[in-house]
Amino acid sequence: MKTKFLLCLMLVAMLVSCRGNVAERQAVATDSVITQAQLLSLERHEGYTLATIRDPWKQGGVLHRYVLVPADKPLPSEMPEGTLVRTPLRSALVYSSVHTSLMRELGMFGSVKGVCDAQFFTDPEVTQAVKAGTIADCGSSMAPTIERVIAMQPDGILLSPYQDATYGQITTLDIPIIECADYMETTPLGRAEWVKFYGELLGQRERADSLYAAVEQAYNTLKSNVAAEGKNRSLKVLTENVIQGVWNVPGGNSYMARILIDAGFNYPWADNAGTGSLNLDFNQVLAEAQDADIWLIKSFNIHTYADLKGTYSLNDQFRAFQERKVYVCDTNLTRFYERFPFHPDVLLQEYHNLCTGRLDQLQFFKPLAQ
Repeated sequence: MKTKFLLCLMLVAMLVSCRGNVAERQAVATDSVITQAQLLSLERHEGYTLATIRDPWKQGGVLHRYVLVPADKPLPSEMPEGTLVRTPLRSALVYSSVHTSLMRELGMFGSVKGVCDAQFFTDPEVTQAVKAGTIADCGSSMAPTIERVIAMQPDGILLSPYQDATYGQITTLDIPIIECADYMETTPLGRAEWVKFYGELLGQRERADSLYAAVEQAYNTLKSNVAAEGKNRSLKVLTENVIQGVWNVPGGNSYMARILIDAGFNYPWADNAGTGSLNLDFNQVLAEAQDADIWLIKSFNIHTYADLKGTYSLNDQFRAFQERKVYVCDTNLTRFYERFPFHPDVLLQEYHNLCTGRLDQLQFFKPLAQ
């Protein structure tokens, strides 16, 4: 009886020990490295990284799951389900200049072998390479030229997903489609943290982690400094302009509204719960922001006050127009859209400079010409 009791104790001890060893191995193997992004998780295991992208349009749903395995390593004997991607990507088809710019910053611009919607790329290096034929022009992102995609033999296609997307014929090519849902994040640092995912894809983990750490520190430091300056936000800001009867302003919980508020502005729609754009008419905006102290517009065809009034005759009803406090970011001449997604600290500084009158330190916005 005593012998059986001792054997039972030994068995229990072995089971506890085994469980402890398993737990220890799992703790060592898995590293959840995402802290701010809501739509992305990264788990770094021995031999592979598991990247899970949550569905922005379906609560609790998964948009895509990727198993990233270094190309110079054998496939692990046990892997979770997901799209296999061999890393680093050496030949990528990229749909957005946001991601070609990031690839340059990560030292992997040479992996850009093809683009879609080439006419919308303003990066001289991309446009010149497309003209020279060293980067393939694969046509429209809505219907890529399949023959060119096949000819370039990409090992990954980076595109921005949309609700109920099907992507057409490219899904038949057995090429990993990387759904870059970073633009659907609702916080500045949440989107910026996606650099870690692209670092894994491009074999630049340490560089990407360091880049994000620097951005996070810079953003939070400036945000804290702004908060310490006081809570009296007296400078009211208006953004964008009416186009074909619709004025899109950032919802109060959106990415852009968050940066404006963090920069110290009084934002008229700060109490709105929307995470995207609010589609308003002119009168709705006038009612809320006619007394705005400053007006910020991103445009490629508004250069003077006459241009602004020409787009809508009642634009001169705003105080900012009357007092010549309108500032425009010319999106043809600046790399605004390529820069801010992964460097929200830079945009935060820009807005804070506007908020505090440091106009000689602006990178993107300029006073509207008379």
